Amino acid sequence: MAIASLDKEKYKAAFLYMLQHLGKIEGRKKACKLFYFLDFDYYEAYEKPFTGETYVAFPMGPVPEKFVEITEEMEREGLISTYQKKMSPTHDNPTIFYQSETAVDYPFTEQERKMLDRIIRKYGALTGKELGDITHCQAPYNAVDPREAIPYEYTFYRETPDLLV
Repeated sequence: MAIASLDKEKYKAAFLYMLQHLGKIEGRKKACKLFYFLDFDYYEAYEKPFTGETYVAFPMGPVPEKFVEITEEMEREGLISTYQKKMSPTHDNPTIFYQSETAVDYPFTEQERKMLDRIIRKYGALTGKELGDITHCQAPYNAVDPREAIPYEYTFYRETPDLLV
């Protein structure tokens, strides 16, 4: 099993890139799933993760371990802003919205930029629930026990189309 090393600066830059191209991201669940697809699609295409994040299987789908820590750090640094809004009369928890507060200044490779654009194009308009539903049907998530880390190698059982665009 490959041991990934988290690249925090690339992680932050990828989040800023997605935020700038989407305008904002509505919901932590959606943001987490976009990162899951970014890392696992990139791994399937190039046999290395994009950010090196560790993903854990939770009931609502794969969750990046360091997401909250890194986004809170980004907010303290003034890179992003967040606000919360109650979106449903039946749910007590408000939805968190993420917005970029600065331009991306990171030397992404052409390969990385194309994958970011693909993730935005393919998944950016979907809701967190829709993205979660997709992950629940995928082999990586289903192959592990709850609260267990999801190995990147399991992505090869997905056979994702149009990875190399």
